Order: sequence, then C-alpha cells, then structure tokens
Amino acid sequence: MSDFYRHTKIIATLGPATESEAMITRLITEGVDIFRLNMAHASQEWVEEVMAVIRRTSTEIGRHVGVMMDVKGPEIRTGMVEAPILVKAGDRFEFHIETAEPPAGSPAVSVNYPGLPGDLDVGATVLVDSGLIRMKVLEKDAERVRCEVLTPGTIGSKRHLNLPGVTVNLPALTAKDEGDLRAGVAAGIDFVALSFVRQASDIGTLRTFLERLESNARIIAKIEDQAGVRNMKEIVCEADGIMVARGDLGIEIDYHKLPLVQTELIRACLAEGKPVIIATHLLETMITSPMPTRAEISDVSNAIREQADAVMLSGETTTGAYPLESVEVMKNIIRSIEPTVPSQLNPEIRLREPKAKMLRSAAVLAQELGNSGIVVFTRSGFLAYVLGALRARGVPIYAFTDVEPVFRQLLLPWGVEPFLIEFSDDPEETILNALDYLKRKDWVASGDWLVVITNILAHKTIVDALQLRQVK
Repeated sequence: MSDFYRHTKIIATLGPATESEAMITRLITEGVDIFRLNMAHASQEWVEEVMAVIRRTSTEIGRHVGVMMDVKGPEIRTGMVEAPILVKAGDRFEFHIETAEPPAGSPAVSVNYPGLPGDLDVGATVLVDSGLIRMKVLEKDAERVRCEVLTPGTIGSKRHLNLPGVTVNLPALTAKDEGDLRAGVAAGIDFVALSFVRQASDIGTLRTFLERLESNARIIAKIEDQAGVRNMKEIVCEADGIMVARGDLGIEIDYHKLPLVQTELIRACLAEGKPVIIATHLLETMITSPMPTRAEISDVSNAIREQADAVMLSGETTTGAYPLESVEVMKNIIRSIEPTVPSQLNPEIRLREPKAKMLRSAAVLAQELGNSGIVVFTRSGFLAYVLGALRARGVPIYAFTDVEPVFRQLLLPWGVEPFLIEFSDDPEETILNALDYLKRKDWVASGDWLVVITNILAHKTIVDALQLRQVK
C-alpha cells in the first residue's frame, strides 16, 4: 500500500472556468471526488450537457466521480431597480411586496416574498446583499416594511435579503428546484444539496419528491441560517449528510460564533455517522491569486483536524483563475495535516446495530495490524458509510459494490475508496476477485494483511463474518 492514503474528499463546483471537457478531465485526474452543480446559476439544459461530459470523461480515463446538484432553494430577493440606489446611515428605506405601489419620492424596492411584512417584527434586522447593508425595521403594514439604514451601501437589482433569527414561511422546494431536480435525476445525479434547510420536515419534502421520480440520490442538508442551527440534531438524523454552508450562515449568526457552530455540526454528524462537508471561502483568494493566504491554509487544516468528510471549492473552481492549483493546494494541505490527526476511533458515534459494532472491531484490528485496510461488500452503502464514520485514520476502506449508483455515492464518506464489480453467487469467489483487483491496480501488494467484512454460509444460514486475509 502507498505511504499516504487521502481520507478527506474534495468537492469542486463546476462553472465557466471548468465546464469544458478538457478542464473536467484535468480536475478528475487531479483528484476531485465529487462535482457540484450550483443551480442558482445554471439551466436544466446545461445539467444534461455537463453530466454527459462528466460520465463520458470518467469512463475514458478510468476514474469516476460523483455529482451533487445544489438546488437554489427559497430565497428572498429585491426586485429590479432602474439604477442602483445609494443609501446612507440614518436614511429611511422601504421594502414592499410586488403588488404594492412604490412610495412617491422615497427610496424603496420590491421584494419577491409577499410574506415579508408578516414575518418581520419592529426592531428586527434586515441584511441586504450578503450583509453588506444593515437595516432596522421601524414600522410595517400588510404590504410594506419601513427601515432605518444602519450601514451605508448601494442596492441594485435582485439583491439577496437575510433576516437573522426570523423564521420565514417559505417552501422547502420552489418550482425552479423541482424542474432542476427532474433534469438532474434524468441525467443521473448522485446527491442533492438542499438549500436553507430549517427543519427536518424539509428533508422529508425533498425525499418524497425524489421518490416520486424514482431516484435514490442521497440528500445533503445545507445549514445556513439560525433555524437550521437550532434544529441541527433533528436535521442530521433525517438527512443523509450535512453541508456547513458558511456563506449565508456567517451572515445569519454572530460571525465570531461561526467556528463554534461548525464544530458543533461536525460533532453532531460524527455522533450519527453522517457525512459532513465544509463549504464556502476555504480558498477564496485563489479566485484571483495562485496562492492561498495563511489564514485560509489554517482554515482548511482545521476542517481536516476536526475530521470533516469533505472540503468544497466554490468560486475557486467556477470563475477562478486557478482552479487546478486550488485542488492541488487542497491535496497538499490534506497530505500534511491528516497524518497528524490522532488515530483514536470516533468517540462520538452511536452504534445501534450489532453489525455496526462488528465494524468497529474491524477498524481496531486493521489499525493494530498496521499497513492494512478493510475490504467490505455492500449493496446499500450502509457498511461503508459506518466504516467511514468510525474514522480509522491510516486505514483505507475498500468498498466493493455491484450497484452503480451506490458506487458513486460511496465517493463522499471519509476514507472510503469504492469499486464496482460483479458479485458471484459464491462469496469466496467474490472475495478472491476483489483481492485480485486490488493487487492488479496496485492498491495492495503480496503479503499485505486485509480485514474482510462479508457474509458466509454456515449450515444453510447466512451469517456476518470478519475475516483476516493475506494478499497472495
């Protein structure tokens, strides 16, 4: 086995800088594990085109990647303005619903959410354009919200509004989201990232919609407001994974509490054995610079030390000038930091099933053997996801499946390297085929010891088994 095995996965967002076949090929070769399709800036036609390129390219170069569709979700945005509106501290400014007449002679803009006046209380804070402009609600009626400007700025068309601490009555899925999902499912997406998840029932809404489309895509809940933070435990239990979406989250909560919330979310996921992705601003300066700042290096290092499953690139690979360099930086930081992380197994995880507890024994055995790995066979992905959640540092998890969608979904959990092979009716033949495959592809060498999780037939009864095998 190689001296270093990368446990932390890398997600890259595709965009104008990386959507060409040549760039997709280079990103896959560089080691990207999952591509993210950000539907806030994409069409359904683009999804079909880029998915075809990803699948074709992956097959040609022999390294497959997962695809995560990040649906836009419900957003509150300002309407169109004829010219940008300059506001100063102390000014009065009005937001009104789209059917209301604009006030004469005073600065105002419409909003796309008719429930805004009902959701806001006098004294509440309204943040405009990712928090650049801060306002305080002075008064309201059924159609209008009148505010005092606290920080100056310029308000343009289609600016995003944040309402810290306010529970808004927006649907979990918009009409655009549903159309995008239909296109994504038809093209074969593996994951869906749901934006602005406020409660566990939002996950249920999406899961029901996916089931109607006959999709088994795994659901990643994006935590990006105070409601999501308050309900994190219920959301973690209901979702298939979590994304710490630090862009909006850093606006919605006190900025100095963001690292604490990130840690709390990671621990909640570790306890439930769910994957967690750290996203937004990880290498933000690499959009225009070939090197990250020291602070960004420390930020990525912290996510790796806290043992997040994946780190995600956004603007760095969508519009950035250095997308390949950004991936290389991620790999270099992971390579330096992972070996320094304590090898103690995940102490937070709650293993509720006997088979899951057997997997912990396998992880302990593989770590004590040294230079070893775990071979697991799965059709649902459950065993591999639990093994990844155990965080057995230094132990590769070789997950074999004969279900293609599960194969790609296994590209997310920490430490899991998936393989797609045919299973034989004879479990022993399947094991030998798997070990031979690993040896042929130079994942293991003759003499290596591997811990194998499989089923065996004992007196006409199938039982779970933990075996120790030496590669011939």
